[in-house]
Amino acid sequence: MNDSAASLADRIDAILPQTQCEQCGYRGCRPYAEAIACGEAEINQCPPGGAAGIEKLAALLQRPLLPLSPEHGIEKPRTLARIVEADCIGCTKCIQACPVDAIVGASKLMHTVIADDCTGCELCVPACPVDCIVLLPMSVEQIDTAHADAARVHFQRREARLERQHVQREAELAARKVAVDATAGPVNPVLAALARAKAKQQEPKP
Repeated sequence: MNDSAASLADRIDAILPQTQCEQCGYRGCRPYAEAIACGEAEINQCPPGGAAGIEKLAALLQRPLLPLSPEHGIEKPRTLARIVEADCIGCTKCIQACPVDAIVGASKLMHTVIADDCTGCELCVPACPVDCIVLLPMSVEQIDTAHADAARVHFQRREARLERQHVQREAELAARKVAVDATAGPVNPVLAALARAKAKQQEPKP
């Protein structure tokens, strides 16, 4: 993405609600903003942003207004997740699903949602195997620019952490492979020749 498209993506991202719900078809608001900036996505794929969000995007990009795409969801009141703690089994699946690290807990221990950090993405609901997450109305005070900015930072921080963990895992796997190959030592040429001959015998005859 060139500087011009990146700058435009910044302005688009500032309009998006930062729920990081993925209903738009992208992994969070920023990837969706980049797709719009590059002409790869329409401006009507964000149900949490709703008609007001579409209107702002249309004004910014000087595009015609579009109705919200039904295949991406419907506009509805924003909600907060709450864990019914008595029913929580501590499986951590909701923690793994939360895009902004708004759920805290540990394996086999009770989890809880940090209400002020929850964006209402609802991704934790299908992830819960015991259906112990309920959705409550989000206060009007929480639907503001400050909370959206905080959600953006939390999302970026989580994405950076996951990328570091991925790179670390890849490095560990590569190191293990080198160690295994070193332990195996050089290939015995006689055994290798026998293996090739056996494989050739098992090939289908023309």
